[in-house]
Amino acid sequence: MKIAAIDLFYVALPVITRTADGTQDSLVVRISTDNGLVGWGECDASPLVSMTAYVMPMSHSNIINISEALIGETLDSPEDVVRLRTRAGEYGLDIQQLDHAVAGADIAMWDVLGKHLGEPVWKLLGHSDSYKKLPYASVLFGDDPAETKTIAESITARDFRAAKFGWGPMGRGTLEDDVALVQAARDGLGPDARLLVDAGVIWGDDVDAAYERAVKFAELGVVWLEEPLRTEEVGAYRALSDRVRANGIDIGIAGGEGADFYRSADDMMTNAGLDFVQIDVGRIGGITEAKRVADRARELGIQYVNHTFKSHLSVAASIHVFAGFEEFDLIEYPAGNSPLVLGLTEPTGVFRDSEGYVKASSTPGLGVEVNLSAISKYQRHIKIEIDGEVLFESREP
Repeated sequence: MKIAAIDLFYVALPVITRTADGTQDSLVVRISTDNGLVGWGECDASPLVSMTAYVMPMSHSNIINISEALIGETLDSPEDVVRLRTRAGEYGLDIQQLDHAVAGADIAMWDVLGKHLGEPVWKLLGHSDSYKKLPYASVLFGDDPAETKTIAESITARDFRAAKFGWGPMGRGTLEDDVALVQAARDGLGPDARLLVDAGVIWGDDVDAAYERAVKFAELGVVWLEEPLRTEEVGAYRALSDRVRANGIDIGIAGGEGADFYRSADDMMTNAGLDFVQIDVGRIGGITEAKRVADRARELGIQYVNHTFKSHLSVAASIHVFAGFEEFDLIEYPAGNSPLVLGLTEPTGVFRDSEGYVKASSTPGLGVEVNLSAISKYQRHIKIEIDGEVLFESREP
């Protein structure tokens, strides 16, 4: 089959706030083929910036848009997806946000190929089985300990057995303030739930500040301290990890969501001393690149975990990447109330079973379908025009 069209849908809530919440808007990508099939993908980046990578005019041989690289190309095998992902990268070598943008097309290509071949994506990636994962409810800290405890209690009421709290006021006050937030999360979750903390790169390259928190959070049974430092501060990560281990502090160091290309992720895994590497399929260039990272993580003995703070379309894409690795048993699971979290794929989604676990679907493709009415409801209408020539104009789904 051949790729016949690529459609772009910029969806957003009516009001966007400065809260660190990636579920407020999204770029959804649809690939249609000449045999009538469609595949869907999602990018985790500014939708309008990503859209331009699909439609902008050529600047020179290393800045050619994604649509030109893919439309008309043959897509019949996993090797074709890898070839086309590489082709898009070569065409857009000097497009700075290429990996974020092309992620949507890459995910959509795997989805439509699975439907074409009658196989789930995880099988196309070479996995022989799909193992269950424990989803952790991914939420933001409240503005204070009381609000954080209330959020944690709501998570417990929804029968989650693990939760991650992040961003908000974390790191913006004293050490005692940060401990109070985490204590409130622990109090609300109870003693048995797994608790994870995301610091949102708040300490930059300050190893001492991050270490102080690691010691205190470990006393509260926190599984990992995520992104305590900026992604590029690989040496500082190593110093923190070495210090934590040397002093027998029982907490993991996690990071990697800011790695938006394979080599950056490999650098962190090889040189930063991570215990957990967290990869976002919507940032690193799609399923193709994320699977490379998962394979490398297994080789290095580092636990791979998805980073996903978008819709269940991204959750579905993420779980196929590491479905067949039984030892990678945690999955980030957005638990906020944005209608784009579940609504974008309603009535399908990656749902918890009776024991609270999730698995990658055995349905052909990603195993979820996009809710066209949700796209229609939240779609932003865009027209990109240069000297009277329309490069892109939104269309109804």
